[in-house]
Amino acid sequence: MAENENRIEHEYGGSQIEVLEGLEPVRKRPGMYIGSTGPKGLHHLVYEIVDNSIDEALAGYCNHIEVTIKKGDIIEVTDNGRGIPVGIQPKMGIPAVTVVFTVLHAGGKFGGENSGYKVSGGLHGVGASVVNALSEWLTVRVRTDGSEYEQTFHRGKEDGPLKKIGPAQTTGTTVTFKPDPEMFEELVFNYDTLLVRLREEAFLNAGVRITLTDERGEEPVVQSMCYEGGIRSFVDHIHRRRQLEVLHPEVIYIKGQQGDMVAEVALQYNNSYNELILSFANNVNTPDGGTHEEGFKTALTRVFNDFGREKGYLKDKDENLSGSDVREGLTAVISVKLTEAQFEGQTKAKLGNTEVRSLVSSIVYEKLKEYFEENPGVAKAVFEKATQAARAREAAKKARELVRRKSALETSRMPGKLADCREKDPSKTEIYIVEGDSAGGSAKMGRDSNIQAILPLWGKMLNVEKARLDKVYGNEKMMPVVTALGCGIGEDFDLSKLRYHKVFIMADADVDGSHICTLMLTFFFRFMRPLIEGGHVYIAQPPLFKLAKGQQVKYAYNEAEMSKMSAEMGQGVKVSRYKGLGEMNPEQLWETTMNPENRVIVQISIEDAERADETFTILMGDKVEPRREFIEQNAKYANLDI
Repeated sequence: MAENENRIEHEYGGSQIEVLEGLEPVRKRPGMYIGSTGPKGLHHLVYEIVDNSIDEALAGYCNHIEVTIKKGDIIEVTDNGRGIPVGIQPKMGIPAVTVVFTVLHAGGKFGGENSGYKVSGGLHGVGASVVNALSEWLTVRVRTDGSEYEQTFHRGKEDGPLKKIGPAQTTGTTVTFKPDPEMFEELVFNYDTLLVRLREEAFLNAGVRITLTDERGEEPVVQSMCYEGGIRSFVDHIHRRRQLEVLHPEVIYIKGQQGDMVAEVALQYNNSYNELILSFANNVNTPDGGTHEEGFKTALTRVFNDFGREKGYLKDKDENLSGSDVREGLTAVISVKLTEAQFEGQTKAKLGNTEVRSLVSSIVYEKLKEYFEENPGVAKAVFEKATQAARAREAAKKARELVRRKSALETSRMPGKLADCREKDPSKTEIYIVEGDSAGGSAKMGRDSNIQAILPLWGKMLNVEKARLDKVYGNEKMMPVVTALGCGIGEDFDLSKLRYHKVFIMADADVDGSHICTLMLTFFFRFMRPLIEGGHVYIAQPPLFKLAKGQQVKYAYNEAEMSKMSAEMGQGVKVSRYKGLGEMNPEQLWETTMNPENRVIVQISIEDAERADETFTILMGDKVEPRREFIEQNAKYANLDI
């Protein structure tokens, strides 16, 4: 990799490794350092080690990073950077590499102008030591100055001193580790989860190759990624994956620099009604945004309104376009790199540097306005999209006011088909949104009416992926759900007004049922997302089979389970397949699907907004894929009633 503008010529040796404090708290409170001890925290271990290699790439010394999932879910990360320094760290009197892996807040990222890095994602310098502390064992091998060195650790403690193990023809670092079963709830790495994150890193670092290999199966699975187009390729990839039609062929690319701070923005409009803005600071995804996103959004709205009035797209009598108007159908990637990144919390979800806001805002305003001047066809297309969004926003406002007035005049605001429960404490209640009147009737008779409410749905629901908010208001299928839940939609949404803390979608265990589930989940995701984020949305899992032998009755939720149960029950077992919820009598429906003591339920969680957004776009867009994939990939089984 050619030397780039971020390369630093300072010496990178033992004296550059600064020590801030000890390591002991990590095993006591792992969640403080990696977010959780569930799957998210497990994968975070990989990201911490990869981020150290990315820092070498940012500094101009590394162009290939290899991540391998070995049998037994052991992770190995190798880079061709300079190698972690092996010289003695003056303050500690031990090799710098040992300090990096055994002392919290030790790294080459704290020394300002004399540090080993000018730009770094690993702001807190805890990555390597935290991974070591939370691993059953870890081995680090360093290739530097013509020699290879090795040191091993168990649960954060050294097995012995750093050893020279032989000559080395190359430079770089290899870290191999096995997560500690004492620390994590599960130890199986998800290939797709790692692939998405590593692909992001490849997009954000144009020219750096990242290879992911999974050796756990009979044949290795290998994906090697290198994108010379950087974040422009990222935007293009998003649109191709989501099968979206773009409004202009070229991805608009903007770049600017102020001192050591560099900002890049890539954006393109598509024919959907949704926006997707992904932001990064020093390659770290900032899902909660921050000053770089704020600067971008402010400038985008200003450009549209100023340019629109200059060119007559907006008349004197017209109101200014809102931020949501100008972002409808927008896909944008914002990437900033700066010396002293200020994140909120160890998970780095939000950027706080105020100087970034002005840099991003100024370059987007100036260069996007210039782009529109030079490309009037593109300007016209995106302005038409924004003005249509503005008209729809006004229509939604009128529809919302109409719904409010109508509700105020009605003596009973609850939908006629709702069978409510007696309990008034929302934390103790649940609502079942049931497909079909017959199933709804069985559910009403079979439920625990003290805590369970039933709302039947009928007919084909609105696909909100292809509709703006104004089409939702007054919709006879969607508005009863909104009214029953009580917390509003869109900008009116208020989670504190939710009438039931568990919201179940109950549909047949077939393709049509999955379609109903996906339509409802799409509605929640687009217009009531905090419901999902707060863990309030579930899918009830009705069984597919009933197995009976004498007085013994069992239920199976798939064919494999049915075959196993049938074999266990022996000869004479009678197997019945349910065609739908409507076939079950109230007692069966209660016993199999609604009884909190033995029901099987799926809690919907949005671990990654971008991937969930992509799933809904693909499933509910113009080109529809199999519906059941959503549940398999984005839901997890839970029984929270035990």
